[in-house]
Amino acid sequence: MLRLFTDFDGPIVDVSERYYRVYQYCLEKTKRPGQAVRQLKKAEFWQQKRSRIPEIQIALNSGLDEVQAQEFSQLRRKTVHTQPYFEYDTLVPGAVDALLKIQAAGIDLAVMTMRRVWELDFAFQKFDLERFFPENRCYCLSNDYVKTRDIEDKPMLMAKALKELSPAADTWMVGDTEADITAAKKHNIQVMAVESGIRDRTQLELYHPDLIVPDLSSAVALILENRTLALR
Repeated sequence: MLRLFTDFDGPIVDVSERYYRVYQYCLEKTKRPGQAVRQLKKAEFWQQKRSRIPEIQIALNSGLDEVQAQEFSQLRRKTVHTQPYFEYDTLVPGAVDALLKIQAAGIDLAVMTMRRVWELDFAFQKFDLERFFPENRCYCLSNDYVKTRDIEDKPMLMAKALKELSPAADTWMVGDTEADITAAKKHNIQVMAVESGIRDRTQLELYHPDLIVPDLSSAVALILENRTLALR
C-alpha cells in the first residue's frame, strides 16, 4: 500500500490573501493618527513572509517604530487565525485535481495540519474537501490544544498517525514548511516540499527534503510515475 500525508495550507489551500489582509488590518490599527507608513504591496509582503522575515521586521519595514512593531506582532498573532479572515483563503490551482488523481489511484490519503479541528472543518465545507479525507485520516490540533512550535507539534502528530494507521509499504509526506520536513525525517518518511506555500525554495533547501516541487500536482505526478515504474 502507498500512503500520502499532505499538509493542508500550502499544498491545498493558499493563505496568502488572508495573511495580507491581516497585515493591512494590523498596520492600520497600530499606526498613530496621521502617521506616514509604507504599506507593502501583496507580492512584496508575501515574499518577505516566504523568506522568513520576522513579523517585527515586516512592521519596521512598513514604517512603524519598535514599540509599534511589538504591538503589530502581537495583534497579528491574535488575528491571523480568526474569522472573518479565513474567508480569504483560496484553493491552490490544480490541488483538487491532484486529490482526485490520488483518490482514483487508490492511494491511502491523510491530511496532517497545524489547523485546529474547527479551522479544518470550516475549510472542508468551504471548498468541499471532506470527500477526500475521512475522519480517521485527519490529523490536526484539537480546538483547545496549546500550541508550542510547529516544528515540535508536527512530529508529534506524525507519531500519532503512524501509531494509529496500519503500516504502508511506501509513504510520502508533502508539505510547505520546515515543520513538515522535520516531521517526515524524524520518522524516516520520504518528503517532498512544495513551493506553493509560505516558504520559498531557499528556506526549504535548508531542511534538505528529498525533493522540492512546484505544487501538489507536481508531487502527485511524481508519486504516480514512480509507482508505475516500480510495477513494471
